[in-house]
Amino acid sequence: MIETVFRSENPPAPDQSARLLETASQPLAPTLVRGDHEDDLRTTLRVLDLGPTQVYSMTSPSLQSHHVSTLIQHFAPETYCLALSRRGAKQITQFGRQTTAGPREMVFYDNSHPFHGQITADGTGSFAGIVLQIPKAALPLPDGRLASLTSTRLSAHDGVGALLRHHLEELLRHASSYTAADATRLSAITVDLFTAVCAHHLDVAALPLETHQQILRRRIHTFIEHNLGDPTLCAETVAAAHQISVRRLYQLFQDQEHGLTVAAWIRQQRLERCRHDLADPALSPHPIHVIAARWGFASNAHFSRIFRTAYGVSPADYRSSRGRPPAHP
Repeated sequence: MIETVFRSENPPAPDQSARLLETASQPLAPTLVRGDHEDDLRTTLRVLDLGPTQVYSMTSPSLQSHHVSTLIQHFAPETYCLALSRRGAKQITQFGRQTTAGPREMVFYDNSHPFHGQITADGTGSFAGIVLQIPKAALPLPDGRLASLTSTRLSAHDGVGALLRHHLEELLRHASSYTAADATRLSAITVDLFTAVCAHHLDVAALPLETHQQILRRRIHTFIEHNLGDPTLCAETVAAAHQISVRRLYQLFQDQEHGLTVAAWIRQQRLERCRHDLADPALSPHPIHVIAARWGFASNAHFSRIFRTAYGVSPADYRSSRGRPPAHP
């Protein structure tokens, strides 16, 4: 995983922050940038390189960008972009159509054709958003159909749009923990979710079987992650929530690279959350049994036993080894 962070917080000279921002945006698209206060474009841009796909996170004041023909002649990426607004709004004008995406909304555009973008800060004076860039060749949908989505507002409030939004936010939140091998797998999941969002809005039912399976797995993983604190969480409740049989759920997990059963995967996720909390100095006053219960372990003795099996040390000793005095379980 390669993450590049660009910051422009104290520009030394007028117009320099705009030029720096144009340079930083080169991997996404060569762009002319203009703002209301070009001598003070306080901007942060994070670039997550997943190989064939890239994820960009940006905070900035209000500004305008122009991806024009003269730039495309020298650099014309055959990619599509999906821009998610988290704070403020983003407007895209392309092919004679214009649309604005507010918080938890997305706008789709074609990076290989000219477009005009405008981001507008909210009441805090800042815009925050995420841009996903995917090669056209990676999408199992006809290019002609996808063209109809350009400069279109897509919801990320619920459904598959919310699933993609959550996935992108989690990618950025845990970027430092991924390995190079993870990047390939995460790219495949990201492409599948992007494809599902496009197919939903195009009303396309005939997606590859593997894409459907990847999307279903991601929905199941997200459901489990959101319900780890429920001690009754099990294969039966997960299957019922997704209207599939327990046998089908087991098959989905058997097909994954890690090969864990449903119960083992739930246990692993719970242990990782507990391990993270035990290493957090802000949570050092919390007794170990409280942390364990928070993540679905009803028995402290059972938690201590499987924690030691997984990590080779007791929860109390692990907390102590992280430089914090252990709380009494």
